[in-house]
Amino acid sequence: MRRSGVLMHISSLPSPYGIGTMGAQAREFVDFLVESGQSCWQVLPVSPTGFGDSPYQSFSSFAGNPYFIDLDMLCKEGLLKRSEYENTVWCHSCGSIDYGLLYEKRFDVLRLAADRLIASPPEDFYPWCESNGFWLNDFSLFMAIKASQGGCAWSQWERPLKFREAQALEAARSALADKIAYYKALQYLFFSQWKQLRRYANERGISIIGDIPIYVSPDSSDVWANPQWFKLDDELQPIEVAGCPPDGFSENGQLWGNPLYDWDKLRDNGFSWWVSRIAHQFEIFDILRLDHFRGFDAYYAIPRGESTARNGRWLPGPGIDFFNTVNYALGKREYIAEDLGFLTDSVAKLLKESGLPGMKVLQFAFDSREDSDYLPHNYTHNCVAYTGTHDNDTILGWFASAPAADTEKAMRYLRIRENESKPKAMMSALLASTADLAIVTVQDLLELGSEGRMNTPSTNSGNWQWQMKKNALTKAHAKWLKEQTVLYGRAAD
Repeated sequence: MRRSGVLMHISSLPSPYGIGTMGAQAREFVDFLVESGQSCWQVLPVSPTGFGDSPYQSFSSFAGNPYFIDLDMLCKEGLLKRSEYENTVWCHSCGSIDYGLLYEKRFDVLRLAADRLIASPPEDFYPWCESNGFWLNDFSLFMAIKASQGGCAWSQWERPLKFREAQALEAARSALADKIAYYKALQYLFFSQWKQLRRYANERGISIIGDIPIYVSPDSSDVWANPQWFKLDDELQPIEVAGCPPDGFSENGQLWGNPLYDWDKLRDNGFSWWVSRIAHQFEIFDILRLDHFRGFDAYYAIPRGESTARNGRWLPGPGIDFFNTVNYALGKREYIAEDLGFLTDSVAKLLKESGLPGMKVLQFAFDSREDSDYLPHNYTHNCVAYTGTHDNDTILGWFASAPAADTEKAMRYLRIRENESKPKAMMSALLASTADLAIVTVQDLLELGSEGRMNTPSTNSGNWQWQMKKNALTKAHAKWLKEQTVLYGRAAD
C-alpha cells in the first residue's frame, strides 16, 4: 500500500507558550494531514530532553516530555488558572524555542497543576501509576534525587544512592515523597494528553510514526536503574562509549559518549529490557523508526576518556536473534530501519533477514562522482523515502550549500526549470518514487531555507529550536500536497 506523510516534531508546532504541545495546534496539524490526503505524522522521540536539549539525550527512554503538556487543556480541566500562565514571557524570539526560559518557568506552572491533581486525583491516576510502575517508580525517584542534588548527574551522587543501596533508596523515597509524587503526576498528565491526541489522529486515519534511539543517555534513569544491562566498570563508569569512526565527513569521527549495552547478558535474559522498551513505545506510536539500525549488526566502541572517535573498534551486535525475540514477544508490528551511512554486507543481510524497510534520503542522491542507491529510480518498494531527516538541511538550504556539481546533477535529474520551486520538484520526485512510504518535512512544504533546519549533527548549540509560526500552513499547501499525493497514488481513502 502506497502512503505518505509529513515529518514535524511536537516541539515545532505553533504555540503562544514557548514550545509546541499536545493541544489545539496538534489537532489542527492532524486536520491538515487529513485535508492533504496524508496517512502518517512522523515525530522525533517524545522523551524529556536532556543534554543540549536533544530528544536523543533523555533522562528516560520511557517517560514523556513535560514541556509538551498543553496548558490550555489543563486550564479546561480546572488544574490551572489562565492567569497563572497566559501573561508569562515564554520566548524572546518568535519561531525559536528558548529552552532556558522554559526550564526556568515551565515547571513552576506545571507544579501548580500537579499539586491540584494530587490533592484530588482522577479515578485512574493510581491504577495508571501502578501499571506503569516498571519504569515510573525508578524514573520519578531518579528525578526527585537529581533535583535534590542540584541537577548533577547520578554518577556524581553519594555512593549509597549511586549504587542503589536499599537503605539509601528507602530514605530517599521517604524524604522526597512530595517530589516523587510530582514527577508521577507530570507523567500522568503527559500520557493522558498523548492518549487523547493519538486517538484523535487514529480516528481520522493518521498513524503516528515515532523514533526510538538505539542508545540511552549516560545520565538517565535507564542506566542508573539497570546497570546490569550496560558495559560498566566497578565504579559504574562506562568501559567504552558509543560513536562513529572517522569518514569523509568527519576526520575524527563522532564521539557520542553513550554507554554501550552488554548484549550477551541481554540475550541471556531474553532481551527483556529491550522488549519492555519497545512494547512501551508501541503504547505511544503506531509505527516505530529504529535509530542507528547498523548498531544491531555491529557497533563502534570507543574507550572511555578518548577525546575523538579515532581509536574505537567494531564489536558484534545482537543480530537477527534480537528481532526474532522481539517479534515473538510482541507479534507483528510496523518498523522503519534507519540504515543510513556506510553499510557493510552484514548490515544489508540483517536488513533483508529482518524484512524491515530501510530509508532513502533524496538529498544524499546527487553525489556527482557516482550513481547512488538514493536516486528514486534505484528504490525498491520496501523502503521509506525522505526528502531529508531532522539531521539534514532543508531542500533550499541544501541547494544553497551543496557542491555545485551535486546541485547541477539534481537540477538535471529533477528537471527543474529556471524560477521553478526546487522544494516542490524534489518532493514531487519523492512522492512519485516506488517507495511504499514517502515522508516530506513541514519545513520543505513551507519552502524554508536553512533558518528552518532542526539539527546540525556534531554541534552542541542552536539545535532543536525551530518552531512553525501560527497559520503558516495554508489551504494552498494542503491543496498542492493533496494533488501530488493523489497524482502518485498515495492518497488516504
